[in-house]
Parts: sequence; structure tokens; C-alpha cells
Amino acid sequence: MARPNRSDERREELLPVLVETFVERGYRRTTTAELARRTELQENQLYRLWPDKRAMFVAALDHVYRTSEETWAALAAESPGDGTRAERLIAHEARHHGEHGLYRIVFAGLSETDDPVVARALKRLYGRFQRFVVELVEEHREETDAAGVDPALAAWSLIGLGTVANIGRELGLVSARTRRALFENPGRLLLGPLEPYAED
Repeated sequence: MARPNRSDERREELLPVLVETFVERGYRRTTTAELARRTELQENQLYRLWPDKRAMFVAALDHVYRTSEETWAALAAESPGDGTRAERLIAHEARHHGEHGLYRIVFAGLSETDDPVVARALKRLYGRFQRFVVELVEEHREETDAAGVDPALAAWSLIGLGTVANIGRELGLVSARTRRALFENPGRLLLGPLEPYAED
């Protein structure tokens, strides 16, 4: 009897190690030999799971999004007495955003956007983040009757706040307290209540 194919399961088991390696070393400095060493496999075994380093990196990017999504799903399941899902997400990110350094893999990917496969993976990642936040902003507005900037713009602005907070963390430019304020103050303004923006 043939043994069952465990490739998908094995990939899931190894992805955290790939993510950690790319976070620490970036894309260019990470070699498949290093990935094999850290996963305790031979390089040819890694290549049976992914065709090349780029595919491993793209899978790691997707894992970063799924990890964030799982955290947010847990927040969504919390008691609604703690504010709307959007408010809980902002409060959580104000305290924890970037603490695991996963943004570093995204930053590494941004230096590889001349590669169309990596560029598509990043567009997909940012698009998923943005759509998720739009949904939360719209839900918040319905629950609170708050008005504010267009939800799509609010979502991109919140993503921008996260990027600035990560740059500040990486370069030691802003304290943990300032990073928290970056999320809490503008974040709440982006949720509302504000008068809707009107063009002249």
C-alpha cells in the first residue's frame, strides 16, 4: 500500500522556520543551504516541497498574513463589550504591532518587486490586509453610526501607520509609547467620528 502524501502537512510544519530565517536574514542573504540546515533537511528534500527559494519566500509571505488573520479572528471572538472589532484590533496592534518582527519579511520583499512573482505576492498580501480592514471599518461605522473618511482610505491609512511604526521600531526612532500612540490616536480618528470628506 502506498504511503500517503504528507507534502502539504510538511510544508505547514516547516513554514515557521522559513519565516524566521527570512525575517532574520532577508531574502538575498538567505540561501537554500541555510534553509535546509534550519529545517534539518537536505536541500533536495526542500526542493521536493517547493521548487525554489522564491517559492519558499512567497509561501512565507502568505504564512505571515495567515498568522495575522488568526490573531485577528481571535480578537473578533472576544466579548463585544470591549468595543467594536475595529477598536479591539487597533488596541491590540497599538500594544503588539511588530513585536515578532514579521514586518521584516515584507520589507525584504519590497526590495524584490522587480521579480513579478514576489510583486504579485506582496500585492496579494497588502490587498488582503486592506480588504480585511475595510470590512472592519465599515462594520464599525454601522455599529456606531460614526462618519469618517472613506473606509478604503481609512484602511490604507491604518496600514501606513503600521508601516511607519515598523520603520520607527527597526531604526530605533520611536519609543514603544510613541508607537502605541501612533496607532491609538490617528487610528481612532480614522474610524470616526469625523465629517465625511467632500471634494470642492
